Amino acid sequence: MGKYKVGFIGCGNMGFALAKAAEKTVGGKEIILSAKEESEAESKAKELLASYGTAGEAAKNAEFIFLAVKPQNLDEIADELADVLKGRSDNFILVSMLAGVEMKKLSEKFGTDTKIIRIMPNTPVSVGEGMILMAVSDSVTKDETEEFKRIMAKSGKIEELPEKLIDAGTAVSGCGPAYCFMFLDALADGAVSCGIPKDKALEMAIQTLIGSSKLAKESTLSPSELKDKVTSPGGSTIEGVKALEEGAFRATCMNAVVKAYEKTKKLGK
Repeated sequence: MGKYKVGFIGCGNMGFALAKAAEKTVGGKEIILSAKEESEAESKAKELLASYGTAGEAAKNAEFIFLAVKPQNLDEIADELADVLKGRSDNFILVSMLAGVEMKKLSEKFGTDTKIIRIMPNTPVSVGEGMILMAVSDSVTKDETEEFKRIMAKSGKIEELPEKLIDAGTAVSGCGPAYCFMFLDALADGAVSCGIPKDKALEMAIQTLIGSSKLAKESTLSPSELKDKVTSPGGSTIEGVKALEEGAFRATCMNAVVKAYEKTKKLGK
């Protein structure tokens, strides 16, 4: 086993959010961070009471090695780390966050025997309410899968999917927070146009989305049925729903997911 339970190669917004979630389960002493700028890794490591070092040191000494870099940087990071990983005689698992990059391609870069967990998290992992999609290679054992889930338990919900569905799921949960933030901002601005101060408008919009999401999660009714529960005949809500339909709200949301999916597929080429 590695000297550290978890190593992060890259500790930008998403990587560091997952590192903070891991710290809550394994403790800072079990984590090593690396970044292109050593000062960034050092400052973030201090926050977690973790260690920091080069990408090579993280790859050599961690059991679960998170590749928290952009897919465009795959060739560069593979050139730097492939020999390090091939030289290891102990057990390790490569955890890839590279959008659109299939496990087959990762195996070609890092070695066909490499154990791989492919994930796609989203930004709400930073507050423990995230969504992590995951797929595992055939060589990853059930115990190792469960250990990964234990490490990431404080990040939110973890959903295991066939790899062929990861990119489609990414377009929903990975990209979805951006759409939600746009919707929140638009709701608040609508209230502002009706005379409500922005801070109050945003507070109302946020709580409405929180409450509606919780209701949708716990209810036996579909979102469409829940929508009908709010719309009274000839009332205010149905007028708002009509305005959204006139603006192709649902079609636009659906198209956003499809476009994000298509782009994700291209990133992995």
